[in-house]
Amino acid sequence: MAAINWQVATVDAIRDETAQVKSFRFDVPAWPGHRPGQHLDLRLTAEDGYQAQRSYSIASAPTSNGAVEITVERVRDGEVSPFMHDIVEVGDRLELRGPVGGYFVWDGSMPDPLLLVAGGSGIVPLMAMVRHRATIANAPPTTLLYSSRTDDDVIYRAELDRLAADSGGLRVVHTLTRSQPPGWTGYARRVDHQMLADVVGASADTLQVFVCGPTPLVESVAQNLVDLGLPPSRVRTERFGPSGA
Repeated sequence: MAAINWQVATVDAIRDETAQVKSFRFDVPAWPGHRPGQHLDLRLTAEDGYQAQRSYSIASAPTSNGAVEITVERVRDGEVSPFMHDIVEVGDRLELRGPVGGYFVWDGSMPDPLLLVAGGSGIVPLMAMVRHRATIANAPPTTLLYSSRTDDDVIYRAELDRLAADSGGLRVVHTLTRSQPPGWTGYARRVDHQMLADVVGASADTLQVFVCGPTPLVESVAQNLVDLGLPPSRVRTERFGPSGA
């Protein structure tokens, strides 16, 4: 396998997603393209030569124009995320390399209905799948079950609402685990066996599933889906810290 080299990328857009989450779009002229679910490595180098490196899931759908987007949650006492949130501006040049990973990916070639389960910032690689799905013809029916702490913590809220309203076969189901706004009609607890049974219905054995979030959520969801009759081979998981939901 050929080495994945570091290259210089230019920040060409920054967008607030929540109070603690921002998305960054990079112009990467030599970007080789990616598959939804892959990630990239980002490296910061201080004037004294000290380097800090982190991996971030790619949030954007595959494109051919060298644009790639990540979404960064601020981590308390972190090295990289506070710098990204507080210092980085449009026009800055940063080092990145990728794409990385080949297991937790969905590129539209699988015809089976999709179930995507996200906890907190684990939505990021799944959002790349949702965005890619919106660009392809005859996309399979897809359900996104998204667990967040509060309504204000839902990342990509407006875009998810818009995509679900487009009647393109995407259903978005939210659960809020810590507090709910007045009039809330969605789920109000952590993802559990009954919630998954409600969402899956009678189609468990035909689903292709991707689960991303904190380890306790991922392990619980995967086990509950198997208990509901889903073959383990159809459940792909990825742990994604630090947030809980």
